[in-house]
Amino acid sequence: MARLFGLIGNRADLAGRVLASERDALTVQASPSSSSSARQLGWGIGFYQGGEVLMRRRPIDDHAAIDVAKVASDVRTDLLLGHVRNATVGSLRTENTHPFRYRQWLFAMTGTLSSFDSIRERLFSSVPEFLRSSIRGETDAEILFYVFLSFLHDAGRLNDVVTAPSHVREALRSSVAVVDGMAAEVGGAPSQVNVMLSDGENVFALHRGAQMGYRLFAGKDDADALIGDDLGLRRKTPELAQMHVTLLASDFDDESSIAASSPATRSRWKVIPERAIVTVERGHEPHIEAL
Repeated sequence: MARLFGLIGNRADLAGRVLASERDALTVQASPSSSSSARQLGWGIGFYQGGEVLMRRRPIDDHAAIDVAKVASDVRTDLLLGHVRNATVGSLRTENTHPFRYRQWLFAMTGTLSSFDSIRERLFSSVPEFLRSSIRGETDAEILFYVFLSFLHDAGRLNDVVTAPSHVREALRSSVAVVDGMAAEVGGAPSQVNVMLSDGENVFALHRGAQMGYRLFAGKDDADALIGDDLGLRRKTPELAQMHVTLLASDFDDESSIAASSPATRSRWKVIPERAIVTVERGHEPHIEAL
């Protein structure tokens, strides 16, 4: 089991509390150690702070459960991407641990590209040499990231300080189309993957894998619930009504699916339709359109 999640908002001091409020939904249980097919989990988070892109990655974590809220409890940020990895492609090392970074971009993926062993070299070769030289690991996710960056480069948008959401969505669509086309040539099916990425200004997601959903935290009532009796945070009360944070997450399986959760939990989350691209801008509800 894996998990992919992203957070974007306007209160960096509340990011950890947002994650803690959905601890049950985000926590990933490791497979029983007695199972011969058990894989060790790893995790990584990338976040933006003071104009810098910061990373924490642990390729192997022996805990029985990966508590996302605990991992990021001390992070002050208004934009974060995280990933709990159940490795399917690539060894358990830092270079293969999501999210991946290029300049201001962060990228993470769950699922496996269809027929990847057969199309790996073609995909790799399709990336311009100046980008290809930055690929450090062995995963299909990292190569897909650089295919995406290649399309931005082709459109003359790779060096944009802020990339227009329409250009990001188009590059995502083109990246998946290239992978699907190459896989089809060797008899493969379309890839079932979820992707999240960010340029530091917005969060984007491509949903074509296990269940994805989002939860909004907005206004004074939600802020009060997050802050509780913390007097230090409560001194900022005049700003609480303006709080707006979106939490996006995916790869809920049958046992932890949003649809199968309790009525209280289910009412807080909105399920994203299959085959969709999601754009999340600060202060706005997610924009969802068909892939």
